[in-house]
Amino acid sequence: MTRQITRLIAVVFASLPAAPALAHHLMGGKMPATFADGLLSGLGHPVIGLDHFAAVVAVGCLAAAHRAGVALAIAFVVAMMAGVAVHLQGATVPGAELLVALSVIVLGAILLTHREMKVVAALALFVAVGLVHGYALGESIYGAERTPLVAYLVGLAVIQSVVALAAMAIARMTVARTKEIHSLRLIGAGIAGVGLAVLMQQLIPPP
Repeated sequence: MTRQITRLIAVVFASLPAAPALAHHLMGGKMPATFADGLLSGLGHPVIGLDHFAAVVAVGCLAAAHRAGVALAIAFVVAMMAGVAVHLQGATVPGAELLVALSVIVLGAILLTHREMKVVAALALFVAVGLVHGYALGESIYGAERTPLVAYLVGLAVIQSVVALAAMAIARMTVARTKEIHSLRLIGAGIAGVGLAVLMQQLIPPP
């Protein structure tokens, strides 16, 4: 298990140079115009955006430590949808991409250190992270027509829920079967690394 996770982290870091180019251009940079376009964009956006994907995985792994893990993961998704809605209403959040990177670092650091979080603290963290990531994800759909917009929101909610709940289930099985807390810490290190790399790309853009 540890070797598999180590290989996964290596693949993640190898993908970092391509991540910024992919994160907001699932439809080739074009605004989704049909229901199918919107659905595919919603399903794919948080997966090809490495920082968003890392955050969802971290949320799932952290939620695994709580009996109310499913509710916590769903709360994150709901907050993320609310963040998208905030963006669609025309609100401006300065430095949103920097906040996204910082949130990924925080989630990874908590998972790395294996700190016990109370349910209320976890809920507050997940809601805050969900709002930030939702706002950033809303950029790609801002200005779209109603039909592709609704489809995008449906796809986004579905894929976020699936990834978060799958990560939670895998984390629980890993700990239950092997007692390998070390494996989850490795995942945390990888997630924090992703956040740090994205943060550096934001602060020091390529020439």
